[in-house]
Amino acid sequence: MTAISRRRFTQLLTLAPATLMLGKEAQASLIETLLERAERPRHGGELWLLVEDDISALSVFRGDVLVERFAPISLGRAGAQIMRTEGGNVTPKGEFRVNRFNWESQWHIFVGLDYPTPAHARMALEEGLYTERDYTDYFTYYRRHGYPPQQTVLGGFIGIHGLGVADPEVHASYHWTQGCVAVTDGQIERLTELIDIGTRVVIR
Repeated sequence: MTAISRRRFTQLLTLAPATLMLGKEAQASLIETLLERAERPRHGGELWLLVEDDISALSVFRGDVLVERFAPISLGRAGAQIMRTEGGNVTPKGEFRVNRFNWESQWHIFVGLDYPTPAHARMALEEGLYTERDYTDYFTYYRRHGYPPQQTVLGGFIGIHGLGVADPEVHASYHWTQGCVAVTDGQIERLTELIDIGTRVVIR
């Protein structure tokens, strides 16, 4: 697959026929409704993250106050979308929580997110990606392990990470991940000084 620049990628999205979006309207409604409220801090002192696909930036907020902004960042090679399926190279949109840290990742540091969330599971059921059994199994697994299953049709192992073994020049020019949010090694080190388990992350 030939890599395209961020600018060209945005142009292609802008030029895409509106008819291609019609089938996505119902699918998108649940997460989009959640996202309308997600960008409001839960309280004045909340530290939370906002990942914006359209400007390729990750912003750290304390309440409504911008603390730091990292740009450019890289997302999945197929950009960010409401629904993600395994192998689609898409970064899922939605509201997430940090639920783990891997300090020995090939990507320098990996900050895991609780994807797929119950809202994504519900959308998968409504869209026919999950059967009723899949939906029940999702919550059974979540209750038993304390985090969502990572190997369903929706995929998993989504997080924010550094470059590690990746090429900095590619990172500066293209979306290159399989669905995660990538920043530089220095930026992920700084980010982990600010966040903790439970930090809210909004991707839109």
